[in-house]
Amino acid sequence: MHARRVAEHLGCDHTELYVEPRHALDVIPTLPDMFDEPFADPSQIPTHLVARMTREHVTVALSGDGGDELFAGYNRYFWAEMLWRRLSPVPRGVRRLGAAAAMQLPTRQWDRLLALMPRGWAPPQAGDKIRKVAEILACERPDDIYRRLVSQWQDPAGLALRGREVDGILRDPGVASDIPGFTERMQFFDSVTYLPDDILTKVDRASMQVGLEARVPLLDHRVVEFAWRQPLHRKVRDGSGKWLLRQVLDRYVPAALVNRPKMGFGVPIDRWLRGPLRDWAEDLLDPRRLAADGLLRPEIVAQTWREHLSGTRNWQYPLWVVLMFQMWRRRWLP
Repeated sequence: MHARRVAEHLGCDHTELYVEPRHALDVIPTLPDMFDEPFADPSQIPTHLVARMTREHVTVALSGDGGDELFAGYNRYFWAEMLWRRLSPVPRGVRRLGAAAAMQLPTRQWDRLLALMPRGWAPPQAGDKIRKVAEILACERPDDIYRRLVSQWQDPAGLALRGREVDGILRDPGVASDIPGFTERMQFFDSVTYLPDDILTKVDRASMQVGLEARVPLLDHRVVEFAWRQPLHRKVRDGSGKWLLRQVLDRYVPAALVNRPKMGFGVPIDRWLRGPLRDWAEDLLDPRRLAADGLLRPEIVAQTWREHLSGTRNWQYPLWVVLMFQMWRRRWLP
């Protein structure tokens, strides 16, 4: 609806596709061939569907990827730093107690409780957000918060048999001395990890699978250089990111059409895994098969799956990681 109103204001052609479980079911079997590796961002499904629909009309398309990383558009850029400023003076022991208290209520119960608040007070998926806040209350350093926010499995070494997490740039202490600002450091981390390894990989493979060439004008080196020269106050203001880009947008589109909460390009994997995708998931998560493979701990996966099915926790993203790995393995390493 919102995109349609913007398109009407600009006089652009607008095409809509409403994704249903059957669309996901049609795409999922092709994912190991489409990505050639265990790629586990669920938005790969709608991205491919949009690319396929777009290819019916054009052979080249422009993507807005890179704008969030360059101009601080992700919500974590402003609320993670705000959270750290408020939490850091509180003794870590007190924060741990608060985290333990918040974790006592299952996600579904938090959602029911917060549903009693006036409309608009509680954010979407409030229960999940409270659990995420609880998980970072005991963090010692701001960079620990970032790693928790971008990690699907907080203890990957505990999931993988004989596994250990390799130290990389996210744990390099030298980055903090080169980029002292927490928000700018998160932008940098995203620019060298999340952007190329997830976003660009997803769009490139999902589009090229149907012969669509997706170009990324915001990653022109001149735009990147310009963005990194800008002070933070030109990117984040009043709890909102991409301030500079919004000033340009305001010249062409009324603020009333675009001023609304940021939304990711996601699909309801959580509900689908409890519904139409359940049989498919249970086959891939079969503890006997996992034990025979000898790579993942079946008891950890089984517990996570049970908690998700019961609604105790929403484990859609950690489970999707395992599902994509198992699906890729079954396709390429039978």
